[in-house]
Amino acid sequence: MEPFTPGMIREGVARSGTEARFPGAGDPAKEPGIAAAGDPAASGGTAGTVDTAAGLSPAGPAETAGGDGRPVLARLHPWRRFAELEAGFSTRLGGVSRAPWHSLNTALHVGDADGDVIRNRRRIAAGLGWPFEAWTSASQVHGNRVYRVTAEDRGKGRARPEDAVAEADALITDVPGILLVMYYADCVPLYFYDPDHSAIGLAHAGWRGTALDVAGETVRAMEAAFGTRPDRLYAAIGPSIGPCCYEVDEPVLCRLLPLAETLQRFVGSGAEALTAPARPGRAAANLKEFNRRLMMKAGILPSRIEISRWCTGCRTDLFFSHRREGGKTGRMAAWLGRRS
Repeated sequence: MEPFTPGMIREGVARSGTEARFPGAGDPAKEPGIAAAGDPAASGGTAGTVDTAAGLSPAGPAETAGGDGRPVLARLHPWRRFAELEAGFSTRLGGVSRAPWHSLNTALHVGDADGDVIRNRRRIAAGLGWPFEAWTSASQVHGNRVYRVTAEDRGKGRARPEDAVAEADALITDVPGILLVMYYADCVPLYFYDPDHSAIGLAHAGWRGTALDVAGETVRAMEAAFGTRPDRLYAAIGPSIGPCCYEVDEPVLCRLLPLAETLQRFVGSGAEALTAPARPGRAAANLKEFNRRLMMKAGILPSRIEISRWCTGCRTDLFFSHRREGGKTGRMAAWLGRRS
């Protein structure tokens, strides 16, 4: 099944080693399997959580897009077996931001009103049952710098971008009670969990970060900081732009094609092409597959890698897409935290 899937929306999905196909999507506000946070039907009786047995669920305080005012969030369903973890991804639905950031924009750097962004972030935190003070983020620069978050860093960047962790595209920590958060609108969210050392990591991989192997850098940083064994790591690749919507030109290909050559032997079950010819001088790039193979190259077992098939370019009804919307749009949030 699609690891981030709502029961309310159906589409082609895959997991490392397996693949499933589903027919086209319906209206997320009208499909079955949706329940509000705090409703026992949604959360197994625990208020403030979002259940993803169905996948995406409205969560949190009232007042939104679909009419009931709750943000639509997706939790990483296969990781629900790790009761201490909170892992997931937001949609664009259920916030207060106005167009072109309508409505659950989570980024303070895209021109949206700061007050609306903070309200959206608070809604997400409340829907997850986490204090907003735990929300911890970085200033992302499309690089491969990994930052180890300490207890003193808790809450950095939650309300002001200038307070965020400086210039990092991956955050790692073994401190409980910290919710790592990064922002996306086509780039690839990468999740890492080391249950042996109670350590987590979250990374942001655009084409530049992919070319710089931010996935591998995150694994190596966890090895150095926590003693993580790559073959014991669990990893996930979240909703992001697919090769169907991501055509790149020669300057980008000059960075990606040498990497593709390096990754040819890291295939595994269910492998997809890294690039495919498009118009002259251009090609479709599969950033999810690049990052899956980079995870394998770093030592993560393919059977431990979950992959979302949601394409942010195809589904602008659900997600923000920088490419499809001409750069003037909001950002989704990916989060990963470990409870005390």
